[in-house]
Order: sequence, then structure tokens, then C-alpha cells
Amino acid sequence: MKPLQIGNQVFDWGSRTYVMGILNVTPDSFSGDGIIAKGDSVSVSVEQARAFLAAQCDLLDVGGESTRPGSAPVDAAAEQARVIPVIEMLAREFPDALISIDTYKADVAEAALTAGAHIVNDVWGLRADPNLAAVAARHNVPVILMHNRSNPASVEVKAQLGNAYIGAEYENLIEDVKRELMDSVDIARRAGIPDERIILDPGIGFGKTVSHNLELIRRLDEIRALGFPVLLGASRKSFIGYTLDLPPDQRVEGTAAAVAVGITRGADIVRVHDVLPISRVVKMTDAIVRNQVS
Repeated sequence: MKPLQIGNQVFDWGSRTYVMGILNVTPDSFSGDGIIAKGDSVSVSVEQARAFLAAQCDLLDVGGESTRPGSAPVDAAAEQARVIPVIEMLAREFPDALISIDTYKADVAEAALTAGAHIVNDVWGLRADPNLAAVAARHNVPVILMHNRSNPASVEVKAQLGNAYIGAEYENLIEDVKRELMDSVDIARRAGIPDERIILDPGIGFGKTVSHNLELIRRLDEIRALGFPVLLGASRKSFIGYTLDLPPDQRVEGTAAAVAVGITRGADIVRVHDVLPISRVVKMTDAIVRNQVS
């Protein structure tokens, strides 16, 4: 795979694992880290971003709509009101930082890219809004295409553990995920987005049972074999909570295990809440797996 330059940073896929830090500008994040619930969203976001960057975070992922199973959708205007002031301030405070906008709405992506974002991270793989691919192509930015079979009707809720999908069905999990990811790749290609600007995400936790999520991480190399960089987003998710019987704020060790195994299977980017400890896990795992010692 060709290296990808974003801003001043070159992503040399396979040389090391990159860390994406999550900035949830929401009141209702599944993980309990919703920034709106903590006070002024702009100032809280800046301080969280400052801590992430000090912990060697490579990407800041800003989202204004919770994607937890069963969450209520947010309209584009409300989402923009949450994320645009944050992105504008991050771009001013940290001019060299790379910012991703976590949205599936074209209008939000357009405003975010204009405000200073560098990447579009779409949890619906360009399938929810037919105009989003064109926006990304026009701005010539990378896109993260996630696999998603979310269905609110199949959500189970357990106190302390959060929501999880129990009714998702696949004829063949890995083959179905690969095929549907390539459908998203085709949408991107038709819009004029080149392959070197496409990153795939198998969608851990999105329309998948606990066993599905565990299998996807174990077999992540088969997603990587499609020929695109792979992002792994397992941080604090309910499959960890169900496996360990722990609430979201006690899942850092489970996240670390998922990240370490994911790296051995070829993950190129890991998207996480707990940037400092997971950055250390990434550095140690890279030293073992990729012989990368800095």
C-alpha cells in the first residue's frame, strides 16, 4: 500500500500503528466520556486534545452524535452546532494536529472540512448519505469506511454493561463484512476518491454480537488482505464489558488486549478513549510485532 500524506504527516502503513483519540462532543456517549456533559464543550475538548497529543496521539476524531446501540439520531444542524466550534478551536490551538470528523452526513462533513478537519470517518461507509462521497472527493481527503449492520430492534440493554446487538445474523461473518466493505469502496471509487485515500474499519460493535466482534479481531488480517489500511475501533465497547462483566470505565485492560491482538493481525490505526495507556500498549506491541523501537 502506498504511504498516505495527511497534512504534514506521512502514514507509512505497516511501519507502525497509529493512534486515533476519541473526542465525543455529545451528552450521551456509551463510554461515559461525553464532553457536553462535562461543561463547556470547546474548552473541555481543547484540554482533552492537549492531553491526547502529549500522549503521542496521531489523529483527533471529533464526533457530535452518539453511535451506541439504540441511541437517538441527531439532525445535521444540531450536530454541526456541537462539532464545528470544537474543530475550529482545535485547528487554531493545534495547527499541526490531524482532525477527523466522525459523521455520516454530507452537510456536517462539508462544514467540518471547511473548519479545519482533514479526514471523514463514516460509520455507515458512505451508504447513509448519497452526497457524502462527493464531499470527500471534492475536498480530496481520506475516508474511513466502516462496516455497519446496526438494527435498533436487535439491541439488548443491561445495567452497567451498556447496549449490545444480539440478533445480528450473517451467512458468513468475514465474507459478508468483506463484501459489504468493498461495496463502500465502490461508492468511494465512483465518486473519484482514489484507493490510497481509503481506510477500512470492520465495525466492531456495529450490528455484531459479542462472538462476532471477537472473531473479527481474531481474523482482522483477512480484512487487511483486501489491500487497504485497517482501523480497529474496539475501545471500551460492550463486547469487552460482556466478556469481563465490567462497565465502560473499567475496560482499559480489555481494550488493551483487543488492541494488542489487533496489531498482530495487521491493524494500522487504533481508535481509543484511553490514549495514554493504549499508546504505551501500541508502542510495546509494535516493538514486538514490527520490530519498531524508538
